[in-house]
Amino acid sequence: MPNKNAFPAAAEQLTIPVAAGGSVTGILRTPSEGAPLAAVVIHSATAVAQRLYTGFAEYLCENGCAVLTYDYRGIGTSGSPKQYRNLRMRDWMEQDVPAAAEWMAARFSGLPQFAVGHSLGGQSLVLGSGTGKLAGFVAVGSHGGVTRAVEVRRERIRVTLVLRFIGPMCARLLGFAPARRLGLGEDMPGTAVLEWSRWSRKPGYFFDDPGMRAAERAAGVRTDVLAVGLSDDLWATPAQLAPFFGHLVNARVQLLSCTPGDAGVPAIGHMGFFRRAMKDKLWPDILNWLTERIPN
Repeated sequence: MPNKNAFPAAAEQLTIPVAAGGSVTGILRTPSEGAPLAAVVIHSATAVAQRLYTGFAEYLCENGCAVLTYDYRGIGTSGSPKQYRNLRMRDWMEQDVPAAAEWMAARFSGLPQFAVGHSLGGQSLVLGSGTGKLAGFVAVGSHGGVTRAVEVRRERIRVTLVLRFIGPMCARLLGFAPARRLGLGEDMPGTAVLEWSRWSRKPGYFFDDPGMRAAERAAGVRTDVLAVGLSDDLWATPAQLAPFFGHLVNARVQLLSCTPGDAGVPAIGHMGFFRRAMKDKLWPDILNWLTERIPN
C-alpha cells in the first residue's frame, strides 16, 4: 500500500558498462530512511529519456523500493545517436536491458528483484531479457508495434510516413534519425530506426524475425507479469494486449486496462501513464501488485 509518511529518495548518478561495448548512464534512487524492501529497474520506451520516469521512480522509492532508471546507449545521457549509429533495437533489448538488470541484482543481491518496462522496455522483458532473477515484471503500453495495427487513420498515416520513409531516409543520410523533430522522442541511432522500420511492416513484428527467436524466448519466461494497457493509447490499445502477451505461454499474466476516466484526466496516451498526474489514481495499482510479491 502507498506510504502516507513517505520520505524523499536519495539519488546517485552512475555508469553501467555494457559487455558488448560502451555504457549506459543511470540514476539509482534509494529510500532516504530505512533499508529498501525490493529492487526495481525501469526499462524505457523507444527514444524516451529516463527523465520521463523520474516521478514514478521517486514514488516507488518513497514506498520502500530501490529504483534504477537509465538511458539506452545512443539516447539521452548515454551517448549521442551518431556515436552509436550502428546499434540495433535488438542490441538495446539483448545488451542494455540485461546489463542494467544484472547490475541491480548484484547491488541488491538480497532483495526481491522486479522490473517495469514501458513499450520497448516491456517488449524486452517479454523476450526474457533481464528476467532471470525477477519475482515479477510490469509492462506498460507494450505491444506488437505493427504500423497497420494503429487504429486511428491519421496516426497510422503519420507513423507510416515516419517509419517507412522519413526515418529510414534520415538514418541512411545522417547516421541517425532526428526523432525530436519527427515527434517520436529523442534522436535515435540510424541502424535502430532501420530495424524498427522493418519490424513495423511484419504482421507479427519481431516475432516474424527469425533471428530474434522471439516465440522461443517468450516461452522461457516463467514469472508473474502485469500487462497494462491504456484505452486511448493510439499505438498499444488494450485489444492488442492479449495477442502480444499470449506469447508468454509459461508465465502468469494479468491484464489491466486503464482509462483517462480512471485517472480523472482528459487523456493518458502512450506516454502519460508515467506523468505525475497519475500518482494518486493509477500508480498505487502497480505498487500494490509489486508489494504483494515481496516475501513477508
